[in-house]
Amino acid sequence: MTNRRKTRTVSVGSIEIGGNSPIAIQSMTNTHTDDIETTAKQIHELETLKCRIIRVAVPDVKTVRCLGELKKRINIPLVADIHFGHNLAIEAIKQGVDKIRINPGNMQNREKLEEIVRLAKDKGIPIRIGVNSGSIRSNNGHNEDLVELMVKTTLKYCEHFESLGFKDIVVSLKASDVQKTMDAYRSIAKQCDYPLHLGITAAGAPDDAVIKSAIGIGGLLSEGIGDTLRVSYTGPPHQEVQAGYKILEALGLSKSTDPEIISCPTCGRCEIDLLNIVNEVKKRLPAQKQSVQIAVMGCIVNGPGEAMEADIGIAGGKGVGFLFKKGEKIRKVPEGEMVSALLEEIKTI
Repeated sequence: MTNRRKTRTVSVGSIEIGGNSPIAIQSMTNTHTDDIETTAKQIHELETLKCRIIRVAVPDVKTVRCLGELKKRINIPLVADIHFGHNLAIEAIKQGVDKIRINPGNMQNREKLEEIVRLAKDKGIPIRIGVNSGSIRSNNGHNEDLVELMVKTTLKYCEHFESLGFKDIVVSLKASDVQKTMDAYRSIAKQCDYPLHLGITAAGAPDDAVIKSAIGIGGLLSEGIGDTLRVSYTGPPHQEVQAGYKILEALGLSKSTDPEIISCPTCGRCEIDLLNIVNEVKKRLPAQKQSVQIAVMGCIVNGPGEAMEADIGIAGGKGVGFLFKKGEKIRKVPEGEMVSALLEEIKTI
């Protein structure tokens, strides 16, 4: 993986993003924000999953007036997602949120937009300029290349904010098209030093969204691009956070505290019921979380090597397998005892 892109550092409440700070996992509640009890409960659940920053929708005046009370009840930075109403952005800042996200293209009055920027500067509140493919097309209404349009428009907004002396800017350029999203981030990454928030917008249901996000977000991170991320799912946000960490862990950007199971794709050489063994091990793993790598391999081709590299491993043969621990072969184990043998050895680590 290439070196991470150098950016300025922006503080979002107690969390620093950009610079040398760890990549921050974000999510967004799907509750009605003015239902403070339910929203706070969902945020607490996301905090438990190690969500670092949370964003909430702010569609109206009733909602924006709840933000101060909501902030008191949670432990992670609160971001207000604002569209159209500059008065909502002003009030959100006064309510004490840690960041606001706006799409300047949805605020056509230049003076009112500048009022937001000046107040954010006075209060030390960063702004994410969040541009997405759907809104930028509707606001521009022409056939210019989408990637060029997103980048050019975003940099124009940034230049405007900078002209007002405002520098605490975070940028996102999201599309539902994975390749266009990646191209937009690659382009803007070469032209500025703002921290970049990664995501694929409107990615769909979890089984589709996880593929698009792993390719788009993971691909950019592998190139050193990206400082925060959100995996966008249609549905409850809990899986978004879990998927975000899986992407980071796969790239070595976050250390897992959960067991990792490595298992081979089954083929005609496999002579044990590998899928059943893997599922049984997952089901019976100790409730106490620990970082341990477990290899469950079905044949002698790659099995011994993978099992030796893991903390604990089984390399299967015809109805039997060899048990490995920290690179050492321990003993031969019948197929029916493989799960219990693995679990016993895990307890000793």
